[in-house]
This record gives sequence, structure tokens and C-alpha cells, in this order.
Amino acid sequence: MAMTTDEQLAIYGGPKAKTTPNIPMYPGGLSIGDEEKRLVLEVLDRKYLFRYYGPEQYPSKVAELEQAFAEKFGAKYALAVTSCTSALISALVAVGVGPGDEVIVTGYTFFASCASIVAAKAVPVICDIDDTLTMDPDDLERKITPRTKAVIAVHMRGVPCDIERIAAICRKHNLKLIEDVAQACGGSFNGKMLGTFGDVGCFSFQYHKIITAGEGGMCLTDDPKLYDRLMGYHDTAACWRPDRFGEERYEGELFCGVNYRMSELTGAVMQAQLGKLDGLLQQMRQHKARIKSQIADLPGLTFRRVLDEAGDTAISLIFLLDDPEKVQEFATALQAEGVAASSVFGKGIPDWHIYYHWKHIMRKATPTPEGCPYTCPHYTAKGGEITYSEESCPKIGEYLSRAIHLDIPAQMTEDDCDMIAKGIRKVAKAIL
Repeated sequence: MAMTTDEQLAIYGGPKAKTTPNIPMYPGGLSIGDEEKRLVLEVLDRKYLFRYYGPEQYPSKVAELEQAFAEKFGAKYALAVTSCTSALISALVAVGVGPGDEVIVTGYTFFASCASIVAAKAVPVICDIDDTLTMDPDDLERKITPRTKAVIAVHMRGVPCDIERIAAICRKHNLKLIEDVAQACGGSFNGKMLGTFGDVGCFSFQYHKIITAGEGGMCLTDDPKLYDRLMGYHDTAACWRPDRFGEERYEGELFCGVNYRMSELTGAVMQAQLGKLDGLLQQMRQHKARIKSQIADLPGLTFRRVLDEAGDTAISLIFLLDDPEKVQEFATALQAEGVAASSVFGKGIPDWHIYYHWKHIMRKATPTPEGCPYTCPHYTAKGGEITYSEESCPKIGEYLSRAIHLDIPAQMTEDDCDMIAKGIRKVAKAIL
């Protein structure tokens, strides 16, 4: 049967399926408006820029943000910091990770999830993924050693990992659990908010995230001593203590830390952004469901497995092709149709979200020639010796080499969704 003009791929001269401009994936950033301006100007008018020494007649925007964030997510304590990386480092230190310890992290996550482990003076152990494209609980259990102290579970690309099973494994082996919720703020699993399953949940407010102040982060915990230790590490000047110069109230309360304190300007922006989170999630979930419903019957194409559809933040749509050899052709054809899609993995294409490209880790590179934490006597005395290899997590290459990725901006229209679905169907008919 001859192909009609409308069916001809745009890459070969046919009409584009999607004729509207693609919207950048800055859900919170594109929603910035009068409320953010009002709160920032309030900070400036009050001349209250630093949380701990501001004019006493005014409340701290950062403190108000922490209270609102904890209440919204159902946690007892929230601590605002400068980034998710600083949240992760603070969390690792707070739970007692240090020299001689190993921390297991998935190999499909932004590099900062792994780098934070080295910053906490521990050794990263890289774990494989399953078809959720998040941590494989079976591989996690295989990679636990007597040196394992903690696990960083990442809710990657907006989707909850198998956090209940991972939490059970951590309890079984007496391991600390830290959740990296940088890409899944507002997501949930079986009705419980992500970031509240582990000892500490860590969030990002960097510009590409769901809600944003350009930079910023948050830690959540229910443990009062962990909260104290988080505060102590993030504020080396100990401004937060009831008696700044007092003696320790309990063993382990006081130690040297860093300065990861959030500014009042950032806190002001985030107050406004937090109020927009539910609306952004609702829009993205509607858009994703609309697109999926129109392409679900396509042969040769399988959606990424999502353990809890209701808890998915819907920031992205990822589907896997049966034939990895067709992935790049498929992605290129979609781009020609006006659909902002991409392949996820190529060995020769650098991407700091995939462990193959973490050269700092793969080479065990350190800022000084001593080679710590890999050569730390506390580690080697426990029999610690680690080798990183591109073959250590085969499912990452297997799954991601078959994956096509699309962002789901909250600001899309229903027409945008329909044209994206039309483009996917058009390309699938021609290529699969």
C-alpha cells in the first residue's frame, strides 16, 4: 500500500506531526510570577537576608518554608540547605557514614548522588537497575558487604523506586537509608510521600527541577537526633543551638561542619513555589496520561514500568523499543517531526546520569595523591578494595540502550499532547 503524504516521515520531506514550539522543561521556573516577586521584595524591604541574625520583629522565610515543607510531606523535621548535593552530604554525615564505610547507589542517577558519598569520606558501590529504571533490589542485596553502612535510593526521572522493598532490605541488614528525591518532589508510593521512607529524604530546587529557586535543597527526617546532626553539619557556626556556646547535650551532638545554610531570598522564592507544586503535578500527570493513552497499543514499544502510577510525578515519558538498533533512528525521526525526544544511552555520548561516564569514580580520582577514601586505612583494614568496571551493571546498558525519553512540561496544551502522540504513532508505523 502506498504511503500518503501525511504518513511520510518529516525527515524524508513529509509534514511535521507537531507544529507548535517545544516548551523547555522548567516547570517551576516557567511558573514564576507575582507571588515570588512579592515574597522576595518583602525580604528586601525588611532587610532580612540572613536567617539567624535578621530583624527580630520578622519571621524567617527559610524557617517558614521548613515548617510548610515538613507539614506538606508528613515529616517531623525539615532542614533547608543550598542544594540536593549538600542535602545528601549532610544526610550521610548525620547517619554516621564516614571513613571505612561503603554506600550503595544506583548507576543511573545524576553524578552528584555518587559524588556525595566520596565527599562524606566513604566508598561508593554502584548498583544495577531493573525495568523501572531505578535501583534493582535484588542487585542491592547482592552488593551488601560487612562494610556497607548506607543506601542512597534514587527516585529517578520522577518515578518512585521500589522503596518499600529497599527499606525492608535496609532494615534486615541494619543499614541507613537515604532517599534522593531530586527529580521526584511531590511523588508518592502507596500513598506515602517520597522522602519519608528512609532515615533522611533529600530534595533539589535547582532550576531544572519541578519547583525551583535556581538552587536550593531540603532534608526531611523524623529522628530528632538526626535533625540535630543535620543542622550541626549544615551550620558550622552552630547558630541553631539553644545555647550556641554550651556544652554537648548528648554525645555526638557537636562536630565540625560546613556552611550549607539557605538564604532568605531563596526561602522566599521557594515558599511561593511550594504552593504551586500540586498544580504542576496535576498538569504533568494529565499530559502524560493523555499521550500514553494514544500510543499504548503500538507493537514493538513498551512503557517503562511504573510501580505506582498515582505516585509518578510525570515529569517524563520513557518507553523502550524491542530493538535497540532502531532507537537512534526512532529518536532522530521524532525530532524531525517536531517532538523533543531523545535516546537515553550511548556509550560514546557523555552523560553524567550514567555510571559509565563517571570518570572521576571509574578512575578513583581524588584531589590529592593519597587516594582517600579508596586507600583509607580504615577501609583497607576492613578488607575493603573496590574496582569499577563498565560491565558491573549490565542491565543499565541493556535497558537504557532501548529507551526513548520525552520531557512532559506542565505548560503544554492538550493539542501539544495530541501532536506528540501523533508523531510517535507516525514514526512507530514507519520504523518498528
